[in-house]
Amino acid sequence: MSRITIKDKTFETSMTEAVIKQRVKEVAQQISHDMEGRNPLFLAVLNGAFIFAADLMREMTIPCEISFVKLASYQGTTSTGTIHEVIGINENLSGRTVIIVEDIVESGLTIKRMMEQIGTRNPASVHICSLFFKPEKLKEDLKLDYVAFTIPNDFILGYGLDYDQQGRGLKDLYTLVK
Repeated sequence: MSRITIKDKTFETSMTEAVIKQRVKEVAQQISHDMEGRNPLFLAVLNGAFIFAADLMREMTIPCEISFVKLASYQGTTSTGTIHEVIGINENLSGRTVIIVEDIVESGLTIKRMMEQIGTRNPASVHICSLFFKPEKLKEDLKLDYVAFTIPNDFILGYGLDYDQQGRGLKDLYTLVK
């Protein structure tokens, strides 16, 4: 395992890019199978989900579309618990199959907020796809349709996830060394 330092914190490799990409491919295959005959709209949550969303889209085998929303709730290594909408949903969702693409689901507050907003726009269905899921932190009653990895309650970065806006471009996943 290699160690890196970002700002004032030390992280060590916990998952390689190859492992992540293989699992993303499997998730894309499952979504492609489940959504056959539909043209789902992926709503990727910025900033963290952009790499996952790009890799997921490249592995899809059915027609689909993507758009982006930006919600912010993090400051440093902790969630503030308050969700701020920075870029909203511009697409017509009426009658659409929508798949929310999230980098990580922890408390579930961000997803709950998105579900509330999307629900007022009459989608045919809404599904949740997350690269990482921390079940220990979940506070909301959510059904996650597609989860690539269930992980412990550690602070992670890389593959789109950041620490204070740093480390998003790291290819592997790193865990904070305590």
